[in-house]
Amino acid sequence: MKLLSLKINSLSDVFIQELRDIYSAENQLVDALPKLADAASSLELKAGFEAHLDQTKEHVARLERIFEALGIDPGGESCEAMEGLVSEGKDYIGAEGDPDSRDVGLIAIAQKVEHYEIAGYGTLRALALHLNNPSAAELLEQTLDEEAKTDQKLTGIAERILRAGPNRAE
Repeated sequence: MKLLSLKINSLSDVFIQELRDIYSAENQLVDALPKLADAASSLELKAGFEAHLDQTKEHVARLERIFEALGIDPGGESCEAMEGLVSEGKDYIGAEGDPDSRDVGLIAIAQKVEHYEIAGYGTLRALALHLNNPSAAELLEQTLDEEAKTDQKLTGIAERILRAGPNRAE
């Protein structure tokens, strides 16, 4: 996000900017999640990443419905925060060593992503309500709820791996 080149004169401008940012983030995830799934050794984690890919595609579609209703183009923004998180994820994807430990690292990155999205969708939902756009707020709330559930599922998978893994005493 390059705020220095932006002109922000209203909360509506912030709303559109943040929509574009999260749209870029979600599209980056559509590309990254299959790589995370391939790198996961836990079948439960692999299935979780694959399921979240389908969900992420729906998140993109919801955002596109919001952009369409607003009559604006979703493009023009590149989410630098997600670029950084995806780059961190590549380190774990390519890591050698104990598969359980790598899986926990993949989960750590995935949860950072979820927390970024939860923050973004929470702000967007609040802005949509403030801007009297209940239909956008409802779509954003659906996604916010799904992101929170995904975060909880990732925590559960990590806990199961840690309980069963060979390195739990380290």
